Amino acid sequence: MKIAFVGKGGSGKTTLSSLFIRHLAATGAPVLAVDADINQHLGPALGLDDTVAAALPAMGERLPLIKDYLRGSNPRIASAETMIKTTPPGEGSRLLRVNENNPVYDACARPVELDGGAVRLMVTGPFTDANLGVACYHSKTGAVELCLNHLVDGRDEYAVVDMTAGSDSFASGMFTRFDITFLVAEPTRKGVSVYRQYKEYARDFGVTLKVVGNKVQGEDDLDFLRAEVGDDLLVTVGHSDWVRAMEKGRPPRFDALEEANRAALRTLQETADATYELRDWERYTRQTVHFHLKNAESWGNARTGADLAAQVDPGFVLREGVTAGV
Repeated sequence: MKIAFVGKGGSGKTTLSSLFIRHLAATGAPVLAVDADINQHLGPALGLDDTVAAALPAMGERLPLIKDYLRGSNPRIASAETMIKTTPPGEGSRLLRVNENNPVYDACARPVELDGGAVRLMVTGPFTDANLGVACYHSKTGAVELCLNHLVDGRDEYAVVDMTAGSDSFASGMFTRFDITFLVAEPTRKGVSVYRQYKEYARDFGVTLKVVGNKVQGEDDLDFLRAEVGDDLLVTVGHSDWVRAMEKGRPPRFDALEEANRAALRTLQETADATYELRDWERYTRQTVHFHLKNAESWGNARTGADLAAQVDPGFVLREGVTAGV
């Protein structure tokens, strides 16, 4: 299952995504965790020392390796240089799976131990002063999008992505890459503004969107969220002594998390699992192609000097069981 956590800056999306990742790891499920926010906080939220988190390999800096591996023997892609972040897979492309070893994971993923379990963590990499005037941060998050376009995941395995704050993913179509999107919203006007943006953009693309109310302190907060987001409100999360200890760098064992919050995480997993039956790989592939052609026309063809529409394999549908290239 591909799962996104989104929300405005400061909403608590990284904290909630890290709790969900810990919850999944505690069940023994295979988990690929991805920090797609250039403000890199997921590693520390999963318990990594700041120095260790800062030293994680940045996907954005390994984009040539990622492209070269994923294009495989696809005859429609002449070179890694002609691949852009939206390039779709086709016959001969190499695909990624959550629970496997491959050169992309070797280069970009690192194991994180969580109370005896472990997850793979990949990070976009921070936007540094060296990038100013040279590259937009979308070139870094593009590595995540390219991997998601080539990821074949099945039931009971999870790719959890902590997304960029706000609504930046709409620029490329990455918001359509998920089985479900959990939008973390505080009970304030600003807190629900990103929800409205997501709801509007997602309406035409079949995106499954559910709201997680965070920092909810009483009935008034709950009533506010219900009035603003209606049936999209799935669960709410309030104060957590466990989270406060985690933020101080001293988290207790995960099984000490408050029962109300553990129940909320179980609801998130049950809701995500239920979307498996709604999967439509043909629509998923069609949307990949749609955004690729849109990006090719607006900037990709000029950037690469190639006709990127020719990269589309009209007979290819990404789905479980499809054979990868070599």
